[in-house]
Amino acid sequence: MSDFQQTPATPPAGDTPRSADDQTLDKLLAEAQARIDEQKEAWMRAVAETENVRKRAQADVAAAHKFAIERFAEGLLPVVDSLEAALAVAGTHAEGAPQALRDGIELTLKQLRAAFQKASVAEVVPAAGERFDPHRHQAIAAVESAAEPNTIVAVMQKGYRLHDRTLRPALVTVSKALENKGRTPISDGNLNTN
Repeated sequence: MSDFQQTPATPPAGDTPRSADDQTLDKLLAEAQARIDEQKEAWMRAVAETENVRKRAQADVAAAHKFAIERFAEGLLPVVDSLEAALAVAGTHAEGAPQALRDGIELTLKQLRAAFQKASVAEVVPAAGERFDPHRHQAIAAVESAAEPNTIVAVMQKGYRLHDRTLRPALVTVSKALENKGRTPISDGNLNTN
């Protein structure tokens, strides 16, 4: 035997040789970690989606509570119209309508308005000159007027809203621009010279 024995060369510290098993284990560990990350991300998305569904359901329930009486209130609107019309007729024909009848109509109308107020049903009565809003008003006619176009000239029937939702739009007449602005009907521009 020689004095010089050959010893295997030791790699520098930190560069230990890796066996195929170690490399396979590292690869499996990396794949498992990637799957864990994917599962964690999917779980977080599912939690967020569940929270969104819960919030939407709460909003739907709140809206259902808020607007539960909508159909009922819509059915009562003609009753209010009829009572107001009866009261107007009784007021114009005071000698033909007994005072007790007028008092009864007024009381019934007052109670109905109180019930509407309690249920957050409010009248929509635009003023003349107010800007036309298609979400709250319905134009049934347009008349030439010196007023700015698309402003309300007259209210034919008041509207109603439940909270912020329109039950019935107010029926209105709106203004439109004058067609013969500054001209007389029989001006030179309107004559046919054939």
